[in-house]
Amino acid sequence: MRSDLFFVLLSGFLSVQEMANGAEENAALWGTSSQSSNYVDLYSTYAIDGDPTTRSETATETNPWWRVDLLNVYRVNRVAITNRASYYFFRIDGSVLRVGNFLDMYSNPICAAISTIPSGVTANFSCGGMEGRYVYIHIPGNQKILALCEVGVYGYLLDNLAIGGTVKQSSTYFSWFAGQAIDGNRGFNTQANTACSSTNIESSPWWSVDLNHVYQVNTVVISNIICCPERIIGAEIRIGNSLENDGNNNPICAVIPSIPAGNSSKFSCGGMEGRYVNLIIPGNMKQLTLCEVEVYGEGPLYKKIFVKMQFNSKADLTNPIMTDNILKQLESVLANRGYSNVTISWSQTPKQVPKVETAKAPCRKFN
Repeated sequence: MRSDLFFVLLSGFLSVQEMANGAEENAALWGTSSQSSNYVDLYSTYAIDGDPTTRSETATETNPWWRVDLLNVYRVNRVAITNRASYYFFRIDGSVLRVGNFLDMYSNPICAAISTIPSGVTANFSCGGMEGRYVYIHIPGNQKILALCEVGVYGYLLDNLAIGGTVKQSSTYFSWFAGQAIDGNRGFNTQANTACSSTNIESSPWWSVDLNHVYQVNTVVISNIICCPERIIGAEIRIGNSLENDGNNNPICAVIPSIPAGNSSKFSCGGMEGRYVNLIIPGNMKQLTLCEVEVYGEGPLYKKIFVKMQFNSKADLTNPIMTDNILKQLESVLANRGYSNVTISWSQTPKQVPKVETAKAPCRKFN
C-alpha cells in the first residue's frame, strides 16, 4: 500500500467574458426613429438612412425632439451628428443628447450638451460607454426647430442574459405565462396577455429566471404594464445562487417603489454574482405582472477551486494513464451531481510518497 498526496484544479462555469471584439457598428442604421413633429415630408428616418445629404426636421414648436430606438441595449461609446450644410445650420444649436433605457426622454441621462455644430460638419460626442436602448436629441425652449442630416450611434451590443433562460412563477393568471417576460417584447404596443407575465392574486407572488450560468449582474431593466401599473409596487429584485425558497432568499439588489405605466425602469445591481434573478412582492393579496425583464452583466464567471486529495493505492499514480483515469472518474461523479460544465486538471502531478513505518513501543509491565 502507498499513499499519494496531490492537488487537483477544478475550473468551471462559475474569468469574465470579454466584450465581443471587432469594429464598432452604427447601431442607428438598424433602429427605428421618430420625432415630435414633421416639417412637410422631412421625416425622422432621413437622419438614419446613411445619406448625409438628406435630413429630418421638425416643425417650429416647444421642446422639439428626435429619437432612435436601437431595439436592443447597447454600450454607447460615441454619437456622430452631421449638421445641415446651409444658412440654417443653427437649427442644432443648444440641443441636448441623451442615452438611456426610458421612453420618458427626461429620465435618460445626458451624454452631451451641443452648443453648435458648423455647417455641413460631422461632430462626435463621447458617451463613455453609457448603456441604453434609446438615443434622444432635443432642444429645450419655445419656437425651436430641430434639423438633423445624420445620426450615427457607435458602440457594442449588450446581451440580455435573461433571453434563453429558464423561467417560472408562483402561479399563472390565465394565459399570462412566465416566459412572456423574457420574449424580447416590452409589450407596450401589443396585447398585454400575449406579451406580459402575471401571477394570480396571492401571498408573496414571485417570478424567477435561471440564467443557466453564474454572471456578474450590473443592471436589471423592468418594463411595467399599461393597464395596472400598481402591480409592481414593492417588488424585490433578488440575485444569487441559492434555490432555497425557490431563490427568493437570495440577496436583494433593489426594491421597486413604482414604475410609470407603459415604461421601463433600470435598477443597478453593482456586479452582484448570481445565476438566479427573482422578483417577489412580499405580503398578502398581491399580483405580480411583468411585461419584460432584462438582465445585463458580464460572464459567465469561472471559478478555480483547488482540492487537496490523498489516496491509498497499490497502483502507480505517477503513471499518466492512471492519473487521466482518475480525472475522468472525478468528472463523472461531478456530472452526476449536476456539475457538467467543469474542467479538471492537475496542478501538481502525483508523486510517490514512501510509506513510513511507525515503530511499535515495547510493552511494559507495571506492578
